[in-house]
Order: sequence, then structure tokens, then C-alpha cells
Amino acid sequence: MSSMMGLDWFGQSERSMSMGSTVTFKTLFPMWSIMMIAMMFPAMVPTLKGYQDLIKSANGSWLGWLGVLLGYFIIWVLFSLIISTIQSFLTEIKILTDLGLLKSKWMISLVLIVVGIFQFTVLKDYCHGVCHSPMAYFLTKWRQGFFGGLRMGLGLGLFCVGCCWGFMLLGFTVGYMNFVWMGLITLVVVIEKLPQVGVLVKKPLGSVLIISGIGLALINFN
Repeated sequence: MSSMMGLDWFGQSERSMSMGSTVTFKTLFPMWSIMMIAMMFPAMVPTLKGYQDLIKSANGSWLGWLGVLLGYFIIWVLFSLIISTIQSFLTEIKILTDLGLLKSKWMISLVLIVVGIFQFTVLKDYCHGVCHSPMAYFLTKWRQGFFGGLRMGLGLGLFCVGCCWGFMLLGFTVGYMNFVWMGLITLVVVIEKLPQVGVLVKKPLGSVLIISGIGLALINFN
């Protein structure tokens, strides 16, 4: 990805030539797909471990395990398709830089505040509850075999997108090719899904985002 965009690991340009010609849907979609899989796979480890525990106790199978994994990734690739289309359009109309960073600091402030507020919503709580306790989802939505696992994986993927879409939008506030910040976002996603810890950090994290957005807005105003 870095080589395709001519960047170093911190998202800085390694060449002075214009990158406008490289920021197209054809380059964004595979890069977003790779990033989504790389970012979300660590967060899915507890889910896969939970299904693995059910292989012996609930007529699960390794084919079902693969189905869960595939279904989960299908949802995130579809999300990559959507966000790549949006980014390509916003870059075309000059709202985003070639590095995927919002040009307007006011819009960056708005994104931070909106994502922060989402951390306090009922929808966030519901989706986070499923992602945080996948075993409960398996027990209520259990399906056998590969296609049963695929169906459950698609469902879990949808809840995961519902829980984490805001964090993905934060990529537009730091630049989606800034690998240090994207790595930090990945760490936050993983922490949110940790047993016991995830519930404790969800709302404080929202407060930090809201305060950061308001602080940036005040700086812009001055």
C-alpha cells in the first residue's frame, strides 16, 4: 500500500509528483479492503475462539468456523467498497486531500464530535454488546455447517460495522495513509472488544473525542 501511494510508514510523501492520478476507486478499494481485514482480524480473535469452543459442545465444525470467518470478512469488504466509493468522490470534489485527510478543520472537528457522541448512543451499546459477547450471539443464532457459520459470520460482521464505523471515519481526520494513527485506531477497536475492559473505555473514549473536537473548533475559531 505504501509503495502504491509513494509514502513512508508515517504517511508522508516520498515523491513530489502529484498523487491525484493514483487516488482512484481502483486503488482505494483494494487498499481499504486490506486495511479493514488487517485492522479487524485481531478484534475477531475472541469470536473465532468462542466458535472453536463450541465445536465440541454444540455440533460445530471447522467448516462452520471458516464460514464465520468468511462471512465476517465479506461484510468488511463490502464496507470497504462503500467507503472507497465515498472517499473517491470526496477526493474528486476536493473535500479530501490525496492522503484521505479532510481539508476543512471544521469538518474534522465535526467528525470527532459525531463519533464521540455515537459512543453514548443506544445503537452503539447494542452493537457493542454483540461484538463484546459473541458467545451469546452464537447461542441464540446457532446454525450448523459451513453455510450456517457463514450466516452467523455475516450477522456478526454487520454488528461489528455498526459498532466500529465511527472509528473508521476517524481515518479521515488523521489521513487514512497515516499508519501510526491507523494502528492506534486498530488498538482502540481491539481494546473495546476485550472482556470487562471494553465496557469501561467506551464512554470515556467518546468523551475524549468530543472534547478534542470542541477544542479543535475553538482553536479554529480563534
